[in-house]
Amino acid sequence: MKTQEEVRRAIAAAETVVVKVGSSSLTQPSGHLDPAKLEALVGAVASARLQGARVVLVSSGAIAAGFGPLGFDERPKDVALQQATASVGQGLLMAQYEMLFGRYGIRVGQLLLTAWDTIQPQQYRSARRTMNALLDLGVVPIVNENDALASSEIRFGDNDRLSALVANMVCANALVLLTDVDALYTAPPSEPGSTRISFVPNVEDVLDSVRVGGSESGVGTGGMVTKLEAARMAAVSGIPTVLTAAHNAGPALMGDEVGTAFAPIHKRGSARRLWLKFAANPRGTLVVDAGAAQALRGGRASLLAAGVLESRGDYSAGDPVWIVSEDGERLARGLVGYDSEEVPRMLGRTTTQLRRFFGEEYAHPLVHRDNLTLV
Repeated sequence: MKTQEEVRRAIAAAETVVVKVGSSSLTQPSGHLDPAKLEALVGAVASARLQGARVVLVSSGAIAAGFGPLGFDERPKDVALQQATASVGQGLLMAQYEMLFGRYGIRVGQLLLTAWDTIQPQQYRSARRTMNALLDLGVVPIVNENDALASSEIRFGDNDRLSALVANMVCANALVLLTDVDALYTAPPSEPGSTRISFVPNVEDVLDSVRVGGSESGVGTGGMVTKLEAARMAAVSGIPTVLTAAHNAGPALMGDEVGTAFAPIHKRGSARRLWLKFAANPRGTLVVDAGAAQALRGGRASLLAAGVLESRGDYSAGDPVWIVSEDGERLARGLVGYDSEEVPRMLGRTTTQLRRFFGEEYAHPLVHRDNLTLV
């Protein structure tokens, strides 16, 4: 188990770091962009970049930046108005970033993503290639959810989750979550007896021991719940994380003891497994018997047709699917090797039977262990 000092040193020495900042950390209460907050944030990120780090900035603020100039007193509730506001605000936000980073001789690039871009493997790989190309060129990619186009049915809802997915995309060595509170507390900071937590060795252990709430700023959409989930995703992916207030961005990137540091709880997995675990959108379900469930829980077994009881959904070979037990427990996600039309006749048959009845091309696992990740 890593100590707090080791985790903070790792963040300071990170070759690639993802920094996420929320809307409330960039705007005035009126909803207008706050030039002083933006300038301070850019200064901290630019300092890390000029010291050699590859930095991705995941920045909320498009809707928050747009509703003031458009004459709204508060964030619009109507989805179409939110999207229109985001379209105006994103340009205003990027104009400020380009000007401020330009003072340090740093170029920025804009990437607007939707949840679909992380769910579909082709779009995921494309976004990953683009971000890595920008980083190789010394550019700071500025990433935001594409609020102007994202539908309410499929969206991140807050950039905390997006930042953890981006950290996986670029194989980041650290994730810095900036918000409007200075750290994680045992209860909402306004409550008597609430105490600051400076270090979390295992975020999965702390999830049940703290009480957190949603966003109360009226500007952003997240809250401590989504930040803890982002920290969990990063920790499971082997990425150390620090959560703190935006004005502590510089000290956090330098490894100072600000905010709350979260230790990684697993070694980094392959990009494919991490995509399966956190981003892939399963297109179907395979129900397995008790023997197959036990083998899968062991961690190194492929899923054979002999252990599958039922196939549900419409999927193609290569699509992600859920693997569940007979009582409905989700055991794993995996990339299925056959189309949904082929699978039913394969169920319950051994590899020898599949080869004899259907040919050599069917004598393979439904889901190979290299394409499977436990959940």
